[in-house]
Order: sequence, then structure tokens, then C-alpha cells
Amino acid sequence: MNSPKILDGKSIAAAVLEECRAETLELLEKGIRPGLAVVLVGSDPASQVYVGSKARTCADLGFYSVKIELPAETTQEELLQVVRNLNADATIHGILVQSPPPKHIDEDAIIREIDPRKDVDGFHPENVAKLVLEDATGFVPCTPAGCMKLLEVSGIETNGAEAVVIGRSMIVGKPMALLLVSKISNATVTIAHSRSKNLAGICRRADILIAAVGRPEMVKADWVKPGAVVIDVGINRIPDLSKKSGFRLAGDVAYEEVAPLSSAITPVPGGVGPMTIAMLLQNTVRAAEMATR
Repeated sequence: MNSPKILDGKSIAAAVLEECRAETLELLEKGIRPGLAVVLVGSDPASQVYVGSKARTCADLGFYSVKIELPAETTQEELLQVVRNLNADATIHGILVQSPPPKHIDEDAIIREIDPRKDVDGFHPENVAKLVLEDATGFVPCTPAGCMKLLEVSGIETNGAEAVVIGRSMIVGKPMALLLVSKISNATVTIAHSRSKNLAGICRRADILIAAVGRPEMVKADWVKPGAVVIDVGINRIPDLSKKSGFRLAGDVAYEEVAPLSSAITPVPGGVGPMTIAMLLQNTVRAAEMATR
């Protein structure tokens, strides 16, 4: 059996954060402190944990960090006004409204209200357009950017590779495909999803397989070509009474059976997850630098 290269997101993310720390010190010398505002509507436990992690990392890097917690019954207009206030606040360079908001909130309208220059999540239509146009002045969504950084730092060749992305969301699937097919990466890309015919067969063609479908352990060994690179974006909670928490974390890939087939694979947790936060903070530093121009 093959011993795959484990793509360690923790160590690569730590290196990205060290770069952010150095860039932050340079900005502080100019009198500029990168500022990130995170808005959380409601009390979703997973979102609370994620927001807390972002706040701790911001503090560690020397950022100015604001956490705005709003009750679940906050209206659309109230949330829009919070975003407008942050747009106008010169101490804030990045704005992130934690997803998903309560169902009565129109998330697209909130994203469109964020100043594109402060849209460090990379979801505003202006930044999406810049990604399509390969305009480097835009912000790239954090999870796909983190996946590309993992591939780059790990020395995985994308040029001419056949890549399959399972998932078509605007958060991961579509921007991931755009990054892979860009003139920098030069991969041949297929976007697959739950309605794709012969999904397993499509996946078996991949030199690089990106699983971002949100279904625990969906990708099995017979979906993977021997020697493929497997990037598992999924993070799912599976009930497990043997754990103190009552659950275990699993990706979209059945790791134990897929790993021996792979040349390289990301673990869950510890793979893509740390990269997402690192790229968010990198985007925030960039936003602060751009605000000085």
C-alpha cells in the first residue's frame, strides 16, 4: 500500500500567518493597524467556535478586531445598517458576515452591501468578476485560495493536470475551478456535483480531486485514481458516543480507504480548515495595504 504525503494545513497556515505578522508590523510602523470586523447573527455553536478562533488569531497578529454579535431576530435592514457603518469606519479594512445567517436574512443582499474593498471573503460580485477576469486586485474566496496555497507549497504540479471539483457553490466549487483553470495554474477542470451522471467515473479521471460537497465520507476508494492528489474541503459532524463531545469530525472523503491510494491527501481536521482562516487574515492585510494607496 502507498504511504501518501499528508498535506499539513496547520504548518502551511502557520507560515502564512507569520508572513501576515511581518506585514502587519510594517503597516504598524506606518501608523496603520489592520482591522477586521466579524458580524455574527444568532447563536449557531459552530459559527461561535469559528468566530472565536478568528478573534484569537487576530489578537495574536496584532490586528484590530471587532466582533459584533446580533440576536437571531435581527432584521434585514438592521443588519444592512451594521454593514454600512462598518463600510464607513476607516479603522476597519475587512468585513465578514458569518455564514449562514438566519433564514429570514437575504445573504446575497448583505454581501452586495459590503464595500468590495473590504470584502475579505471574496464573495461580492465585483470580486467574483475580478476572479473570472484573472484580475489580481480582487479578493479570492478564502477556502479555494487556501487549497491553491496547499498545492503550491507542497510542490504539486497543476500545469496540464486533470482536476475534478465536486461541488458547485460560490463559496468553494466555482471559485476553486476558476483558480485551477487560470493561466497561472493551467489545469483541465471538470465541475461535478450530485446530479452528475457517473460521478464516481468522473472522479476517477482526476489527477487532482477536490471534494467540496458537504456529505460525510462520500468519496470512496473506487472513486479515486491511484496516485491522485486528494483535497478534502468537507468538515462534517458525525454522531460518535465514544467521544466526549458526542461526535467526531469527518471530511467528504472516506480517509482511511482513500489515503492508501493517494499520492497526497489532506486530513480532516488539520488540512484545509486552518488554511481558510490564514487566507482570510492575509486578505485583511492586503485590504489594509490597499487602503493606504
